[in-house]
Amino acid sequence: MESNIILIALGAAVVGLVLGLVISKVREKSNASQLTKNAKREANSIISKAKSEGESTKKDKIFQAKERFLELKSEHEQVILSREKKMGDTEKRIRDKESQISSELSKYKKLSTDFESKIKDYDHRLEILNKRKEEVDKAHKGQILQLEVISGLSAEDAKHQLVESLKSEAKNDAMVFLQDTMEEAKLTAEQDAKKIIINTIQRIGTEEAVDNCVSVFNIESDDVKGRIIGREGRNIRAIEAATGVEIIVDDTPEAIILSCFDSVRREVARLSLHKLVTDGRIHPARIEEIVKKTQKQIEQEIIEVGKRTVIDLGIHGLHPELIKTVGRMKYRSSYGQNLLQHSREVAKLCGVMAAELGINPKLAKRAGLLHDIGKVPDAEADMETPHAILGMQWAEKYGENAEVCNAIGAHHDEIEMKSLMSPIVQVCDAISGARPGARRQVLDSYIQRLKDLEEIAFGFSGVQKAYAIQAGRELRVIVESEKVSDEKAGNLSFEISQKIQTDMTYPGQVKVTVIRETRAVNIAK
Repeated sequence: MESNIILIALGAAVVGLVLGLVISKVREKSNASQLTKNAKREANSIISKAKSEGESTKKDKIFQAKERFLELKSEHEQVILSREKKMGDTEKRIRDKESQISSELSKYKKLSTDFESKIKDYDHRLEILNKRKEEVDKAHKGQILQLEVISGLSAEDAKHQLVESLKSEAKNDAMVFLQDTMEEAKLTAEQDAKKIIINTIQRIGTEEAVDNCVSVFNIESDDVKGRIIGREGRNIRAIEAATGVEIIVDDTPEAIILSCFDSVRREVARLSLHKLVTDGRIHPARIEEIVKKTQKQIEQEIIEVGKRTVIDLGIHGLHPELIKTVGRMKYRSSYGQNLLQHSREVAKLCGVMAAELGINPKLAKRAGLLHDIGKVPDAEADMETPHAILGMQWAEKYGENAEVCNAIGAHHDEIEMKSLMSPIVQVCDAISGARPGARRQVLDSYIQRLKDLEEIAFGFSGVQKAYAIQAGRELRVIVESEKVSDEKAGNLSFEISQKIQTDMTYPGQVKVTVIRETRAVNIAK
């Protein structure tokens, strides 16, 4: 009984368990179906939303595509219109050309017709001309035969006599021309000879002028002379050997003379002596040391002078060797005129003149500065070559402009001038050299001309004072009022001007001013 109850209980438990399982499965199935329904609803909503968004995107893309199509269509239409316009213009030009060609062709046909008629006319005239030429030749031969019979000479003999007469006449003309040329050469030979000699002296180094060959070294007392000379003259010999300068110690008080044509050597000797005297230690070893240092100092100073010069003139890109040559101009002279100052002045004049003429002023300055570099030769320079040609060769060697090289070589007419720069440099060189007081020869003649002007004025009675002013372009004469009246003053001015015009040779004109002054002076007490 108890076992039956147990079995019943077990059966009920199993049934309950099965029912629980069935119920749980049913619940899970219902939950799963619910989840499936929810998922389907969400999927349907997403799909509907995607469809709506797709439709809107599709509409937008279609709209954009239509807009782009319209734009491309309008652009294509514009291109087609422009092409059609071009084609129309081209067709119009072609039609114009065709009409022009047809008109030209008609003209050409007309000209060809005229030309053919002219050719026929020319052939006809040529035929007539040939016939007439034959007739003239026959007549000429007949006249020659008649002349030979009349003169008793053949044509060859007559030709020979004519040639001989022409030869003698040409010989006489040549002798006259040669005589005139010789007389002109005699008149200018002395002037040209002086120019050539002075130029040669300046370049070769002969001791010509004291101003160019001598420097004076001042000392505080004559006791220093003995220290410079040294024991048995060893110090002075050491200085002369080291510098190449002759040192003259004479009776001149507180001064020693340094003699050498090379200005650089003289400057080295002067500075070396100054350092030695200032230092007080004067012996051969010290002299050699000081001279070497001074030489380096002078070389550096030459470079600095060249650089400063080109900077002041606004010249750029000059070769270092040419800059050094410009610096060396400081220690050279031309007819007593410092070469560097002369070249700077020529450069400035060239710049001004070139600017007035509308030419590159910087290039003109460059040519003016370098025009006399041939006067500063180095050890390897050919002394027989004119300085203008030598300077042109150096400028070409260091890559200067062709116009600058031609201006350097042509400023003394050694070569042909190829640009307007060359006569500008030549004229400015002459202006700088001819300025009163610039060069020794010009200064002497200038002073003499002023004296001659004043002496002419003093040659007339009643003249109290005479002054030549404005570089000899004006003569002011002060007369005594008691001896010369106002009317006579005017006559005196005329007479003096006529006397100057007759007796003197001068450039330009001279203004003569006669001043007559009357003063009445009283003193109140």
